[in-house]
Amino acid sequence: MTGLGAQMHALVERLYPLCRSITGDGVRDTLDIVGEYVPLTVHEVPTGTQVLDWTVPQEWNIRDAYIADATGKRVVDFAASSLHVLGYSVPVSATMPLSELRGHLHTLPEHPSWVPYRTSYYTPDWGFCLAQETLDALPDGAYEVCVDSTLADGHLTYAEHVVRGRVPDEVIVSCHVCHPSLANDNLAGIAVATFLARALAEQTPYYTYRFVYAPGTIGAITWLARNAQRIDQVKHGLVLACAGDPGHLTYKQSRQGDAEIDRVLRHVLAASERPHRVVEFTPYGYDERQYCSPGFDLGVGSLTRTPYAAYPEYHTSADNPDFVSPAAMADTLAVCREACAVLDRNRRYRNLSPYGEPQLGRRGLYDALGGRSDTKQAQLAMLWVLNLSDGEHSLLDVAERSGLPFDTVAAAADALLGAELIKA
Repeated sequence: MTGLGAQMHALVERLYPLCRSITGDGVRDTLDIVGEYVPLTVHEVPTGTQVLDWTVPQEWNIRDAYIADATGKRVVDFAASSLHVLGYSVPVSATMPLSELRGHLHTLPEHPSWVPYRTSYYTPDWGFCLAQETLDALPDGAYEVCVDSTLADGHLTYAEHVVRGRVPDEVIVSCHVCHPSLANDNLAGIAVATFLARALAEQTPYYTYRFVYAPGTIGAITWLARNAQRIDQVKHGLVLACAGDPGHLTYKQSRQGDAEIDRVLRHVLAASERPHRVVEFTPYGYDERQYCSPGFDLGVGSLTRTPYAAYPEYHTSADNPDFVSPAAMADTLAVCREACAVLDRNRRYRNLSPYGEPQLGRRGLYDALGGRSDTKQAQLAMLWVLNLSDGEHSLLDVAERSGLPFDTVAAAADALLGAELIKA
């Protein structure tokens, strides 16, 4: 996994300088780069399109922005970091005293060397974000202020990548692509989603996996609005965010609380013995709250390391590529792959010899286990699968009830299928 971690980190570093927002060329440039890793279908939704209770906003693009002192020196410069501009700032070109400019400046006094991330998507405004120590060093006087941006009719852009499975039923994996230079929130999520898609493409999964790269909130709402007629195909889902920080993994359950994806992640995390937390659903956070809104109520959970707003670097310039690690991203990816493997193999079976215990020895099933280090456990798994193969219990039910590893249970089911003792 170390090599994959390094590759994911390289993708984070490549995406980091781009200025993303909920619309605009930064999103398109981001999707162009992701498209070099996995083929994407890109969707452009015009400004003014009604999407559920929302309307696609005007498109925002920015070319330059700065605050310059009386000598012409740029004391705050968008070219140095896309975080320096309030997201969706309307154009401005003016000269004003520092006393007036202060009302448009955003800092983090508790972290004086960090630059905050701030936006004003739906209220016309302009502003700059800067380090408190930079603001403290500014003398009184006149400053030139420039925001060279456009806010005009255009499009909201999102993309999909589909890994076709053996059945059309879908698992959606969703990540947001709207944040500017923030590595953990959510470039790490984009990287993990992309490399999960590449891993699944190397096999033929049971489910069809649909990866959704969309701006947060309005993007997920737009996707739901445009897919409402086929939403019944979505059987499971996972929102990926904050996937590369040094904290332990956190799984936030779906609104249902006991959806299959919830049980799978609980099982995978517990069986792996990784330090982790499982938390209840709340209607605040990332796009799981859209997929889990009561009208849709999809079985979609959220996997992060440290959750949103729970680490000091969140939404600041300290959330840079040095804050995320290849090892953390590789670990997040490994859990995703383990969860997908359980989802794909979790079936219900029916015992074809349900009256008494069938004789496994004469079918060579015990001999097939000879030499295994877990022979006794594998034999026990066969007995559990036979006993609970009543068409009502899944292999995950068997694993949970027996306390056996899911892989051992699934291997037992494969052996019993081969001996024609159970059927799907």
